[in-house]
Amino acid sequence: MSRIIDPGLEEQSVLIMRMGELTYETLALSIQGYLKGKSVQEEVREMSDMLVAMADKIEDKSFELIARFQPVATDLRTIKSYMKIGNDFVRFGRYALDISFINEKLNGLKECDTWCKDDIEEMSEKVLYSVRISIDSLRKHDITLAKSISQTEREVDKMYFVFLQKLIGSEDNNKCVISSVLMTRYLERIADHATYICESIVYIVTGEKISLG
Repeated sequence: MSRIIDPGLEEQSVLIMRMGELTYETLALSIQGYLKGKSVQEEVREMSDMLVAMADKIEDKSFELIARFQPVATDLRTIKSYMKIGNDFVRFGRYALDISFINEKLNGLKECDTWCKDDIEEMSEKVLYSVRISIDSLRKHDITLAKSISQTEREVDKMYFVFLQKLIGSEDNNKCVISSVLMTRYLERIADHATYICESIVYIVTGEKISLG
């Protein structure tokens, strides 16, 4: 039997999924712009602003649902988690904007050696995969898929620290060093937030607070 709160919860679910897909598009555009040395800052900025507006809408709707319907524990858990996930998606948009900024100011990878470019491209693919896991597990409320992100998150962390060690021993110029260190740090943080989203999904479905990192 349908409850009076259900249409509002469905509206939240639809909006958070739209936000998730826009998040992935924003990150993919920014990362590809960096890897290819293509200016995408204005497009990324517009998309990032859209994510902020969508998160604000989710937050406003959440407070409305709480005030009007006094949701039970399971519904309240979902509402709370959607607000948190919305903020994680906004953070993704901010990282995408930061990546587009260092591409503009430091010429991305244009002044880096081939090994550096290859390593960052490999790490980027792994990070986008982790984001895809978080979005797909959110759509399906699939806790098995959500928990599978742990392996990918560990791989990204390892790639990050290995890259830093290789960079220490390299002779790349200052622009390349600054650009690549910032880029890999942003990628590592994106993977962390994808993991946080998966933790929220487990909480929505089971009520259990776990760490997948």
